[in-house]
Order: sequence, then structure tokens, then C-alpha cells
Amino acid sequence: MESKQEKWKGWWWWILVLAIAAMVVASAVLTIWNNGRHSKVYSVPDRPGKIAENYAEALKIAIQFFDIQKSGKLVNNKIAWRGDSGSEDGLEEKLDLSKGMYDAGDHMKFGFPMAFTATILSWAILEYGDHMKAVKQLSNAQASLKWITDYLINAHPSPNLLYIQVGDPDLDHKCWERPEAMTEKRPVSQVNTSFPGTEVAAETAAAMASASLVFKKINSSYSNLLLKHARELFSFADTYRGSYSVSISQVQPYYNSTGYGDELLWAASWLFHATQDESYLRYVTLQNGDTFANWGTPTWFSWDNKLAGTQVLLSRVNFFNTTEISDGENIGLQMYRKTAEAVICGLLPDSPTATSSRTDSGLIWVTEWNPLQHAVASAFLAVIYSDYMLTSNTDTLYCSGKCFKPADLRKFAISQGEYVLGNNPMHMSYVVGYGSNYPEYVHHRGASIPVDADSGCRDGFKWLDSLDPNPNIAVGALVGGPFLNETYIDDRNNTKQGEPTTYNSALLVGLLSALLATSSVVSSFA
Repeated sequence: MESKQEKWKGWWWWILVLAIAAMVVASAVLTIWNNGRHSKVYSVPDRPGKIAENYAEALKIAIQFFDIQKSGKLVNNKIAWRGDSGSEDGLEEKLDLSKGMYDAGDHMKFGFPMAFTATILSWAILEYGDHMKAVKQLSNAQASLKWITDYLINAHPSPNLLYIQVGDPDLDHKCWERPEAMTEKRPVSQVNTSFPGTEVAAETAAAMASASLVFKKINSSYSNLLLKHARELFSFADTYRGSYSVSISQVQPYYNSTGYGDELLWAASWLFHATQDESYLRYVTLQNGDTFANWGTPTWFSWDNKLAGTQVLLSRVNFFNTTEISDGENIGLQMYRKTAEAVICGLLPDSPTATSSRTDSGLIWVTEWNPLQHAVASAFLAVIYSDYMLTSNTDTLYCSGKCFKPADLRKFAISQGEYVLGNNPMHMSYVVGYGSNYPEYVHHRGASIPVDADSGCRDGFKWLDSLDPNPNIAVGALVGGPFLNETYIDDRNNTKQGEPTTYNSALLVGLLSALLATSSVVSSFA
């Protein structure tokens, strides 16, 4: 027979178990009640609703800039003043690096921002491909993406080797010539186990992983190849940690990295979406979240810093994931979503935590060089988060006690897009070819030189200094943008304001695709 003490031990054990169970149930009920209080069922169409024609026209124009930036033997060339170029890129290493895209107004192929361009373009297609399809731009976006990923595949000939640059920036910037007429040497640069480049390898892994999802249903073998490269590149980036800016010091004046932790999280997040392999989710939460995520601190999304993008991307998992994940991973995801909300709250002009980094007219403005990058990137993240809220029937975003609806996030995104398209103090569209008033002296070699000009490397600078508008229109180019006082000097030598980039265009394509119409986003990319 059990002793009285043993009986009491047994009773206390069951009391403890029941108490814990009651707490769990109460917590669940409270959570459901809270969610119910702040949510309502939205009628969000599964397919794009009414198309906003102004954004459709702007998207059609913006997406053409990728054709202008293409290197290699052009297929179905749509740009009359462009031709084949860079056909011998990579031959010294017995590689075909002829494809890819020129970075900006020069003829460099910088792998770091080019990979970011591919990742953003993939994200835009995955979230808003149905919008693009509705205005017949999806195939153009996919073709532009594949032009980059074909290059990235060839740039990764073995697991721990990645070619990250074509061209010498010092030599390149001493020439002003059409890409079709290049004569200077175009050396290639690589990162490897001895000279690591975690940022660029991880960003390229993110590009490959996200693109693998884009092509999964339309070209499965190509998708599988991209995913293979993505896995290898992530392993390389993580195993051999080191900044590419240290290994390849030549990039420092152009695309200097401020750290690689954000790229590791960004790449692992995309690999989780592409594979549903829980090890990548564990990587970004339990293993490296505390070290790299900078939870609770809003940051600006850009080619250099991927944290804000990672936080929004992982919020998607928190919003829509239906698979079993551990408590620790779930806590990590909640921290990412909480930080994403801090980012969004900082963007909303009426939020108690609204950033002061904006012009008097409300444009997000962070840096004097290429200021529109941050405005468009911020708007892109805001509209994505708005659509996550709508699709998940999440009614309210709380910003330090003040409530905001999905429509408020979209309103902010629209304000940035409208500013870019001409609703600004200059009454100027910052997208070349859109509207009747846009920059005519864009800092772009190919656009500034007549097709029949016989000038070469050095004597081509006469076209840089010409007082005539560019003879070739760089259709779709998003220029750097206005100064803080909201003025713009349309001068070809004004690189701060007048030089377009491919990654700016990718962000713009994403934003315009989102604003085309209102519809639910898919719950899973897979």
C-alpha cells in the first residue's frame, strides 16, 4: 500500500499538470480573442481586380531598362540603339560570362548588386506575377531574370569558387564609349576559400534560391540547377566567412559592404522558402538570429543591407506557415515579424515612430547618392506587408499605441510611387520615358553616344560633356533622384542624381507590379 506522502506527491503532480494545461488553454483563448478583436474578414480577390492604367504603363516602361543593360549576344533585341557586347567576357578563365547586366551608366558587371537585382526581381514575380501577367509583362520579367541567372550559373564553376566581377572599374571609368565598342581589358575577379566573400556568395545564393521558385513550374530542370547552386553557394558563404570588400579591395569605392550577417540570413530565408528544409529556418532563428538579426532595430533596405527585407520575408512564414515548427523557431519568427512592424511603423508618416528621414513633400530620403533607392525599397516592403495583412485577414498594425490598417500601408507606398512618377515639386517623372517631363541628360554611356559615332575610349568624353540631350532614350531608367530640398539638376555629369542602376529598376518593377491592382498574395511560393 502507498504511503500518505507518496499519495500527496501523486496528487501534487497532477495538480501541477492541470494548472499548466489550464494556463496553455487560457493563453490560446486569449490569443484567439485578441486576434478576433483586431481582425475582420476582408473580401480580397484571388485574381487581380481593376488594373490601374497609370501603373501598367509605368511598369511597361520600367521593365525595358533591363533590355538596355544586357550584355552578350542579344536575343530578340527590342532596343534599336543596343547591340551585342561583352562577348569575350570570362574567356581568359575559359568561362562564358558574356551575359548578365551592366550595373549602371558604366560597363561594369558587379556581382553583388547584380545578384540583388535578381533576388528582388524574383521576389516581385513571386508575389505579383499574376499582376504582371494581367498586363502582359510577366514573360519580360522572367526573361530579364534568366539573363542574369544564366550569368550567375556560369560565374559559379565549382562549389567554393565564385566570379564576382567583370571589368576593372578604374579602367572602365577612364573611358566613355558605347558597350558595343569597348576595347579596354576586362579582367575578372573571384572569391574562394583563400579570399572569401560571404556577402556576395550569400546574395548570389539568395538570387539562385528565389529564382528557382520562379522557374519551378515552367522549367523544372533549370529550377533544380539553380537550387543546387544556391545550396552550394550558401555553404561556401557560411563555411568560409569573410568580407568580400576585404578580399577584393577594388570594390570598396563602389560597392563596399558594411557586413555579411544580413546576407547570410537573407539567403537562408530564401532557401527555406525554396526547399522547406527546416535547417534553414533553424539557422535564421535559433542559431544566428541573436547574432545577426538586430531584432527590434529598424534598418533601411538596400543592396548593402538586407535585414528589413529578411524581416518582411520571414513575416510571411509567420503569417501563412501551416507546418509544425518548434517553439524556439516560432519565437524567432515572431521577433522577425515584430521588427518588420517596427520598420513599417517608421515609414508611415502619421506613426508615433515615423522617421524624420523624408523630404517636406513626404519622400523617404536617406542619402544624397541615389536617394530614390530607399524610397522605392521602403514602399515595396510596405505594400508587401500590407498585402500579407489583407490576405491573412489581419486588420490592424499597432505603432506605439496608434492603429493602422492595410490601406494605410498601401497609401504610403502609393505616395512614394506617385512622387517618382511626377507628383513632386519638380513636376518631373524620375522614370525616363514616362510622362512628358523626365531627365534628358541621364548619366549613361550608351544613351549619350550616337549609334553611328566613331569615337573610342578617351575621345568619347566629348559626349559626356555635350550640351545636347542624350540621342538615345534610356527607357525605363530610374535615376538617382532629388536632393533633400527636392531639386534635381539634369546634367550628365551629375552622377549623384542622374545615374540609373539595375537594382533600382528591380525595386521599381516590384513596387509598380504591386500597385497595379489589389489581390491576395499566395500563401506559399512552393
